[in-house]
Amino acid sequence: MPLTLSLSPDDLTRCRFAISPLCQTHEALRMLRRSGRHGYHRAWLRRVAPTVAGLDLAPLWLFIPPAGGYTPDFLGAPPEEPYPSFEDELARLRATDLDRARTEMARSLACTPGLTESPRGRAALDDPAGTVRRLADLTEQAWQTLLAPDWPRHRAVLEADIAHRSRQAADGGLDALLADLHPGIDWTDGSLTLPLLGDPAEAQRADGRGILLMPSVFVWPDVVSGFARPWQPTVIYPARGMGEFNTTPVPRPSEALARLLGRQRAALLAGLGTPASTTDLARRHGLAPSTVSAHLSVLREAGLLGSRRQGHHVLYGRTPLGDALVDGT
Repeated sequence: MPLTLSLSPDDLTRCRFAISPLCQTHEALRMLRRSGRHGYHRAWLRRVAPTVAGLDLAPLWLFIPPAGGYTPDFLGAPPEEPYPSFEDELARLRATDLDRARTEMARSLACTPGLTESPRGRAALDDPAGTVRRLADLTEQAWQTLLAPDWPRHRAVLEADIAHRSRQAADGGLDALLADLHPGIDWTDGSLTLPLLGDPAEAQRADGRGILLMPSVFVWPDVVSGFARPWQPTVIYPARGMGEFNTTPVPRPSEALARLLGRQRAALLAGLGTPASTTDLARRHGLAPSTVSAHLSVLREAGLLGSRRQGHHVLYGRTPLGDALVDGT
């Protein structure tokens, strides 16, 4: 059932982006819970399978319905800051108001017939403080084992998406940005229409606070929207370049080249068999764009790279000297 948000001028001027490690963790958990739906993340699923086998996620699965029902908002609440740390978000989860937690958990359990009256469902609702504590502990464990080791690469993909969307807004205004977020999102005459699982009456409405836009590596092929009151209206959409995260290996330069140039610069040079932009390289190598830019400048000054402009991007490629150095000739 669709959710239509009529955006006022105040909403449009307050649209913002954010990257949330907590939300990414719970999108990853939803992906694990519903992995049979499609194979897009098959490579990631294979990679984490041994780790997942050692985790007892049953208390979390209780509140992540496999058929796509409601997951309590407090588990992955929209962040208040653009780039919060996982530690700050986890502290916010642990401090969830218990009445709100119980209400949201009851709504989630009701998505699965009989679960509310089951021994596990009753125990969770009878002790909301203990349940929130256990869910927070499991969320922290999932973050540390499933996402934290790869977080620089995740974040690079998300930052690259935000940079692309920001360029869209700069070139074509918010119309260009909102119309291109996802095929399932319609932007017409000031109204944003989103796919929604559940009752639209429960969803937060646009109220002048703006729309929070969050790219995600794991949400594909869906869009997540409709956080309930009091959360800010939020759209979690698939990030551009997430396929590259799952399928493109990090280039491995020779040990000799790494000793000569340093491992990061050597990896960047080795990975430039075809020209790429700073943003692409940051995403591919899991580095901050500023770090990549600094390394590229050094490599270019040394005569190992050349650059050319293509549209709004500057593409970097190896020179013959760079090729010879990578090939060891």
